[in-house]
Amino acid sequence: MTGKSFGGCVRYVVQKQDAEILYAEGVRAQQVDQIIRDFNMQRKANPDLGKAVGHIALSWSSNDQSKLSDSIMVEVAREYLEKMKILDTQFLIVKHQDRNHPHLHIIYNRVDNKGKTVTDAFQHKRNTNLCKDLTKKYGFFLAEGKSHVNRQQLKGEDKVKYELFDKIKSASRQAHNMDQLKAALANQGIEMHYKYKGTSAEIQGVSFKKGEYTFKGSEIDRSLSYGNLTKALQKSSQQQDIEPPSLAQQLRQVIAEQRAANSQNTSSQGAGLTTGSFLNDVASIGTSLFQELFTAVPQQPEPEIPRKKKKKRHSQDQSHGMRQ
Repeated sequence: MTGKSFGGCVRYVVQKQDAEILYAEGVRAQQVDQIIRDFNMQRKANPDLGKAVGHIALSWSSNDQSKLSDSIMVEVAREYLEKMKILDTQFLIVKHQDRNHPHLHIIYNRVDNKGKTVTDAFQHKRNTNLCKDLTKKYGFFLAEGKSHVNRQQLKGEDKVKYELFDKIKSASRQAHNMDQLKAALANQGIEMHYKYKGTSAEIQGVSFKKGEYTFKGSEIDRSLSYGNLTKALQKSSQQQDIEPPSLAQQLRQVIAEQRAANSQNTSSQGAGLTTGSFLNDVASIGTSLFQELFTAVPQQPEPEIPRKKKKKRHSQDQSHGMRQ
């Protein structure tokens, strides 16, 4: 992130509860006001740069807690700054302990020691690749798949990218083809665009847009490239088209199998299959299938039949006497 006020950024980072300054380069780290003055003194060498404040948060997985010490965190942070081309300038490294995962905050001056601007061009892409490289180099924990990413901590471009991933994946499970997917995403405010080969109608790729952000499908995730996405939709469509055989189809299949079995018995025993025995077999098979069908149906309690009230014995005796 970049900003205008060293005062606000330094106070937030340094005065956080349990915050600990681990390393300082080019600034006096004894007092908050001294840190702010030192940063502001150097920014005067390039007064036209409005956003001179650079702020980075480096986070590790909670699984790396036992591997980390202050010195290792500083070593990683300094290597990160060097490979991000944040060189020859003031910076401050502060450890925070307000979350369940280890993390650092780095404040640096975008006006370097020679008064030149530390560029922020291509920082996002460089940051993504570098974090993966450092994680592998130092043997830190690297979660597999996007399901482990903490969506609540994401901001800006990263937040939109993961929103697109989740919504495209969800919509693709219901769609049969790209047209249906496009319509489903449009209902959620997501545009889908094709990339064509030259001036032909041959589709080479697909991209997705939400708000001001546009990403190629493969940039969001490899599974969302045009080729992989169409394959997944075709496979999903085929699976949805496959329906279990009806009861009549099951009955025909069983009858055909029974005929084949009886035919083999006839040729081996020399006895013919009579119409009566065939019908008995069909009836037996059909009965078993219907029993299976009705077994799966929950039984409803039988309604109670109201009983007729019996006449009083006295009136019965009277009528009996009259008939006599």
